[in-house]
Amino acid sequence: MHNDNSMPEATVTRRQVLLTLGATAGALAIGTGVSSLARPAAAAASTDAAAETNPGLTKHGLVADELQRWQISHANQGVAVDADHFYGIGNHALVKHRKDTGALVGEWMGPRDGAIIHLNAGWVDGDKLVVAHSNFPQLPMASSLETYDRNSLQPVATYSLGIRLGSLTWAVRHQGFWWACFANYNDNGTTPGFDQRWTHVGKFDDKWQMLESWLFPPQIVATWGDSACSGGDWGDDGLLYVTGHDAAELYVLRLPRQGVTLEYVTTIDVPFEGQSWAWDRNARGERIIYGISRARREVIVARIPELPSTLLG
Repeated sequence: MHNDNSMPEATVTRRQVLLTLGATAGALAIGTGVSSLARPAAAAASTDAAAETNPGLTKHGLVADELQRWQISHANQGVAVDADHFYGIGNHALVKHRKDTGALVGEWMGPRDGAIIHLNAGWVDGDKLVVAHSNFPQLPMASSLETYDRNSLQPVATYSLGIRLGSLTWAVRHQGFWWACFANYNDNGTTPGFDQRWTHVGKFDDKWQMLESWLFPPQIVATWGDSACSGGDWGDDGLLYVTGHDAAELYVLRLPRQGVTLEYVTTIDVPFEGQSWAWDRNARGERIIYGISRARREVIVARIPELPSTLLG
């Protein structure tokens, strides 16, 4: 972990952090002048607050059907998918496999001491594979978008987002905008004085200026353990689907009618444990997603049930 600040970490105040991050935090309206919290105290406060305000997850018996699973050694962060292939994503590795046979057809491996530190979710854009990247668990928290040629898996472009409040875990295009999650945690790799409650989803223009942002509902935050939101994308029903880090659950959210917090809709049980995932946009007539099991190094294909009309609102 790197920290060039000469001030001891435990004495950094929220005001000092916010003054540093103010130029990049965009539309996040965060107050200043609040004294710092030690990391253990911050984590404890987050847990206590979640216990006091968490209304619980309301489930509606929705369960995904597992269709296929593949043993993929480098898929420990997430997976992306196109018409014919899926892409296992590791911290600094990409592997390309056929969807029909699972055969490995390409790979890219970055050096462990190189510029790529922590790849996260991937999103297919034509002939490009765009992958969220952060310097987790280093400080200050900084992120970038790393673009690879989908055919050769060679890097072709990078876009530094610099220092932001949180680490970029996923980024997708939807309705002409970028939508992205910046995660904060209760353990390591988070700016002192902050915790997982500061994890947020932002809407950005093409220059990555934040236009709007939203917090996660407390019942979702309560499922994260010490981690945060690892995967997310919009469904064809206009709702936002997200995963945490470890729970085998897919959470469905919508933009709020009022206020600053995403609205909880329901939970779908899935056969993979959190992390990032991807819709198979080429599966016509079916809602198919590819997820991963981090512990078993597997890519798992599942069919997601349609939501009842009473939940679509």
